[in-house]
Parts: sequence; C-alpha cells; structure tokens
Amino acid sequence: MSKNEKYKSALSVNRGVEQPPSVNPSAGNSSRGNRIRKRMPVEKYREGILNRDISILSRAITLIESSLQADQEIARELVEQCNPHAGESVRIGITGVPGVGKSSFIESFGKMLTGRGSRVAVLAVDPSSGLSKGSILGDKTRMEELSSDPSAFIRPSPSGGSLGGVARKTRESIILCEAAGFDTVIVETVGVGQSETAVHSMVDFFLLLMLAGAGDELQGIKRGIMEMADMIVITKADGNNIEKAETARSQYKGALQLFPPTASGWIPRVSTCSSHTHAGLDMVDNAIGEYLQFTRSTGFFRENRLTQSLYWMHESIEHQLRESFYNDPEVASFMEKTRQQVASGLLSSFTAAEMLLKRFSERKRKIT
Repeated sequence: MSKNEKYKSALSVNRGVEQPPSVNPSAGNSSRGNRIRKRMPVEKYREGILNRDISILSRAITLIESSLQADQEIARELVEQCNPHAGESVRIGITGVPGVGKSSFIESFGKMLTGRGSRVAVLAVDPSSGLSKGSILGDKTRMEELSSDPSAFIRPSPSGGSLGGVARKTRESIILCEAAGFDTVIVETVGVGQSETAVHSMVDFFLLLMLAGAGDELQGIKRGIMEMADMIVITKADGNNIEKAETARSQYKGALQLFPPTASGWIPRVSTCSSHTHAGLDMVDNAIGEYLQFTRSTGFFRENRLTQSLYWMHESIEHQLRESFYNDPEVASFMEKTRQQVASGLLSSFTAAEMLLKRFSERKRKIT
C-alpha cells in the first residue's frame, strides 16, 4: 500500500466554495460618507416637499432630527423657506393614558379623514423614551392601514431626546408637513405627563382620550391636563363596555363644569367612541369643526397661533443658548472641577452656576 493510499478515506472533506468575508471591509468608514452623499441642497428638499414627495419629506425631517451641525444648518434654512407655505392645516393634539387606544383611534379617525379626501400627517412626541426606550416607534406598525394609505404620513419622534428638543423638532416637522400639502396634522403624545404642555402649545385642538371602567374615573388625571382639553373622548365604547363608557362620560362632563372658563371661550365637549365599530368618530369630527368655526369667528384661532409662534421663539432661544453653553470648550474644561466642588460642599450650586456663566460670557466677548 502506497503512502497516499494509506491515508485515503471515505471520510475526507472537500474544500468547498470559498465564502466572502462576513464583514464588509469598507463598513468602517462608509457611514459618514453615505450621510454626506445623501445630503442635498436646500432647494432640492424644498422642491420635493412642495411637490408632495413623501420620500423627500422623510429625509428632510431626518435632517431636523439630526444633531450634526451641517444637517442643522440645512434644516434651519429649509424650515424658513417652507414657512410661507405652511399654516393652512388643522393641528390636532391627542393624548391619553397608556392603553387607552391612541393608535387605534388615530388609525380609525385618520382613515375616516382620508376617505373623504383629506391628507393626514401623524407626528409623535416621545420624551420618556430615554428611560423606557418607549413604544411610540411601534405606532407605524400598529397603524398598518393608515401607514399604507397614500394620503397619510406617519412619523415617530427619535427616541432618547429631551422633551424640549423633541417637541421643538416636532414643531418644525409640522411646518414641513403643512408645506407638503397635509391639511390635517395629528400630534400624538406617549401618555399623560409633562409632554402635554409642549404639545398643547403647538396645536389648535387638544383631545384627551380616556378609558371607562378603570375604577375612579378621575384618579390619576392631572387637573391641568383636563383644563387643557378641548374635548374628552371615552374610548372602547363597544360591546359590554358601552354602559360604563356612558357613565364615565357623565362623570367627566360633571367634573368639567367645576373648572374655570377656557381662554378660547369654548365649552369642552365629552363624548364616547369605538375605534373598532367607528361609532362616535363623526361626533369627534363635528366637535373639531364647530371648535374651529367658533375660534375663527372670535379671533382666538389666529391669536393662539401667534402666541404659539412667540412661545416657540423663546423656547428656541433657550435651547440654542443651552446648547452653546454646554458645548463651549471653556465651560467644558471647568465643568467637572466645578461639579466636584459643588458635590463636596466647597461651592454652592448658585455660585458655581454664576462662575461658569461668567466664563462663558467672557469667552463670547473675546470672540466678538
């Protein structure tokens, strides 16, 4: 037996086909390059938005959400150019406790609106996602019918953002959506909490969704949120839950009578609805129509829009000053040492803040 025959066996392993590498060798530096290549001139974004190109609109909102300086510069100019083409939509804020069925309501209500020829944009504000990672990004999946409707556009907020930052970006996104021809913009919040004030300051009509049969109907509901509501709707009013929903409606209606008059002079409505059977959706739509007619006749609608614009001007100033302060190298170099001095009791919080602000202002004076 030859040497070759000695080691020959039926259990031999063929070499096989050589596989490509599992990791793209160019992946390490492609991300930044792709972002730069995909960025377009402001005019291209503006043209696409005015031509109702949803793909361009999505990319433009991504610019607004980006933290890159180059993206922010384009976004600011784009919002400024789109602003003259905005303002013609009805802005509706929708909030409610978790599990109330906000997504189901928005889908049913949105489909009703698109069915009669309206174009609906849904934006989401998710300030809590930094801790809980949120579930708002799943809304596009839950609203399967509405998300596939050519007359609708659904855009969740980026997770992990601060309330002020996310809300400000949502306000800018509203302008782009209106410039893209959406006549109804729905702004959804995650739940009852701090975000309601921010959303209330960017919409025309504020809708609070509530559940029936969950114990004390008023328990856990902040009075301030109910005072902001232009309408309260008891959801899931179908099947065996209809009677409970009617009871809850009576309780909320009685509670609202104890509140002071609203700034608009509008008397908030209370109703029931079912996203499953669509019962009551027309009542919500009629109430919104009556509210708009009433506030436009009194002048409150325009006055409120102007007040909101001024509010977001001040919010933008505070945001930019905060960003400029914390990104300043002079402040950053002394921040950690100052934090340690405050933590050890060597400096009071107020003195430390004054010292840092002084360094910041002195540096700005040197630059100018």
